[in-house]
Amino acid sequence: MELNELERLRVEKLERLRAEGTEPYPRRVKRTHTVAEALAALTEAEAAETEGPQVAVAGRLRSMRVMGKVAFAHIEDGTGSIQLFLRIQEVGEEAYATFKQSFDLGDFCSAEGTLMRTRSGEPSVLVKDVRMLAKAVSPLPVVKEKEVGGQQVRYTAFTDVEERYRQRYADLASNAEVREVFRARARTLSALRRFLDDHGFLEVETPVLQPLYGGAAARPFVTHHNQLRQDLYLRISFELYLKRLLVGMYDRVYEIGHDFRNEGVSQKHNPEFTQLEFYAAYWDYNDVMAFCEQMVSTVAEVVTGSPVIQFQGHEIDLRPPWRRVTLRDAALEVTGVDYLQYPTAEELAPAMQAKGLPAKPGATWGFLIDKGLLGTVEPTLIQPTFVTDYPRDISPLAKTKPGDPTHVERFEFFIGGIEMGNAFTELNDPFDQEQRFLEMGQLYAEDDEEAHPMDEDYLRAMKYGMPPNGGFGIGVDRLLMLLTDQPTIREVILFPQLRARE
Repeated sequence: MELNELERLRVEKLERLRAEGTEPYPRRVKRTHTVAEALAALTEAEAAETEGPQVAVAGRLRSMRVMGKVAFAHIEDGTGSIQLFLRIQEVGEEAYATFKQSFDLGDFCSAEGTLMRTRSGEPSVLVKDVRMLAKAVSPLPVVKEKEVGGQQVRYTAFTDVEERYRQRYADLASNAEVREVFRARARTLSALRRFLDDHGFLEVETPVLQPLYGGAAARPFVTHHNQLRQDLYLRISFELYLKRLLVGMYDRVYEIGHDFRNEGVSQKHNPEFTQLEFYAAYWDYNDVMAFCEQMVSTVAEVVTGSPVIQFQGHEIDLRPPWRRVTLRDAALEVTGVDYLQYPTAEELAPAMQAKGLPAKPGATWGFLIDKGLLGTVEPTLIQPTFVTDYPRDISPLAKTKPGDPTHVERFEFFIGGIEMGNAFTELNDPFDQEQRFLEMGQLYAEDDEEAHPMDEDYLRAMKYGMPPNGGFGIGVDRLLMLLTDQPTIREVILFPQLRARE
């Protein structure tokens, strides 16, 4: 390993410990209490007016202050921090010298002793024995404070922000605030599962490696199975497998897992991301809307303590009911373009360009509406909003609206100016579905990521009879951005995808 000067000094201390007969990475640890348990035990002893109990605690060394024959230090574990009070007469001259000369900030150590309070009232362990558990060769990034909005905020002095993601372990070890984001992530996943379970949904697992990708408009990752001698795809959606389960007589199913899309990386996109999808028999997209707003509001209250949250300077009220607006009306309100006045792509594109809106050459009518018009509307949708009724040619899995063959019963919902999820009244007519797949093949080039491939097995499943149903998908990472007030998806994914260094 290449070591810098500070690391070499720490290795010298490591070698000195071994020379003194102390293993810096011992196999066994004596630990009777977590820090939280130790603090609770001290409070209980004080209430009973008895002496503090004997404990053995362990954690990472966060501070050290040696003053002659007395030393103060703090260790931190996953439950909190506690002070260590070392006196040479308790620990002995040899152990005290070893602590003074060979221990560094960032080391993991254990301490045995009596719980007490110092004269200043700080809960402490009067240490009788202190041991090295894991010598930290590399010092953790320096933690500093700066003023943000009139408040002192702790941060880690990484010179390169991207280095926080590359060395997430050091980022987590240095920043309690970052650790709390991922605790919130765990609470969010738990709350989503509990809500769905309580409403009669069954959690299932579907294949990650699929012989045919589908269920979304995205370019897949391709891999190869040597034994089967065939290409396989990392899934881009759970949809087509979950709806097969409705055919198999499960009325309500959901899955929380990873999808993979071979597309750009941005503040809102990571090639590997966590998705929640559910499907409910006998629902339509109106039922799904009502369920969605209740679920998100409930989860927000569980995770943050309130259905009213702060996100990037906005106060957002997640309590139902949410605003509902058709895609046509939303686009007209923001862009001034009524796309129904331009029924073909050839007519719509010039009208959009005249307004300074992006219009991809050769794009379909629906694509122009979705990417050009809705893409302009999206940043304006701060409060929770359901945008409903989408063009048929970009929604091959949704039922057509009654009396309107150009639109389907589909909604996307937006919060904080970000698209959060997508839902349909699901198509369950196998002949209509086959026609949609054929149309997609004609409208889009073979390599167009918006195209949806023909899935013969899915059609076969539909022919056995699929109940009417409503389906829903939400990006869990984006929901986490919202609930933890993070500006980028990289802050809520432990190990986001980054470009490899030279």
